[in-house]
Amino acid sequence: MAEIPVFDHDAVLAAVAPEEAIERVRDAFVRFAHGEWRMPPKVYLDAAPNGDFRAMPAAGDGLAVLKWVTSFPANPGRGLPVVTGVICVSSVEDGEPLALCDARGVTALRTGAVAAVAAQELAREDATSAAVVGCGLHGAWAGRCLVAAEYAEGVCFDPDPDAAGALAGELGWEVGGREDALACDVVTCVTPGHERVVGARELRPGLHLSMLGADGPGKAEAEVEVVARCALFCDEWEQASHGGELTGAVEAGLVVREQVTELGEVLIGRAPGRPAPEATTLFDSTGLAIQDLAICSALLEAHRRGEARAGLARL
Repeated sequence: MAEIPVFDHDAVLAAVAPEEAIERVRDAFVRFAHGEWRMPPKVYLDAAPNGDFRAMPAAGDGLAVLKWVTSFPANPGRGLPVVTGVICVSSVEDGEPLALCDARGVTALRTGAVAAVAAQELAREDATSAAVVGCGLHGAWAGRCLVAAEYAEGVCFDPDPDAAGALAGELGWEVGGREDALACDVVTCVTPGHERVVGARELRPGLHLSMLGADGPGKAEAEVEVVARCALFCDEWEQASHGGELTGAVEAGLVVREQVTELGEVLIGRAPGRPAPEATTLFDSTGLAIQDLAICSALLEAHRRGEARAGLARL
């Protein structure tokens, strides 16, 4: 077998700019909604009490990917990242492996990109301010992508003031408390999902919430009543209803399928987006393999143009 390129964390993030990631992820949702890209359900392998593994396949545009990725929340205490793993990219034509990509970098970039796409589609047209609640790796990339989407005014909040300060300084935003963040037009929550950071009393007309931290069973960033009171959107219903921000409200009988619109349906014009300027909207992002496919496709194209560095591996 010939040698194949291996893209490490830094190579992934250097090769695909936030602006391109946003457009690629947007296109992935469109193609998936049209049935052009395929994505079987995500598979969880429990590794309690430490975390879990996820296997995420998708195919489209001549490529197939399998993402093997982790979520081990206690890892920072060991000096290790919460999310790590690898994405294998193969040819749909003959099955040959084409590349191995660092899952952590791809996940951070596509997570940030979907926050921007959701804000562009679901926030008020006159929304100008944005906030990131949770300024770790994924929160940082959400902030970078929101800036790329022209949210120049914003607030960073994190229990770690150093993390909030570093991100705010980079973005040209302000450091603020949780209340300051929730006062912005667009609020993107990227926390571990073990504690509620948005309560029902903090809802107000015109607010848009993107909830990115609840990416598995038992996780949530908002009170159930928050979810029940919002106009609801998600990346994909099956994932979101069983392991996302929507799950608690669905299990309590407060939300049913007919109340939730998938983002791809909005993007292709099959369903309406924000119902009114004064509505409060909530987007539940659980993370889709089609988003990973979109970033990996961009990465391979950059490599073919000589614009992405890679190591080599012989399998």
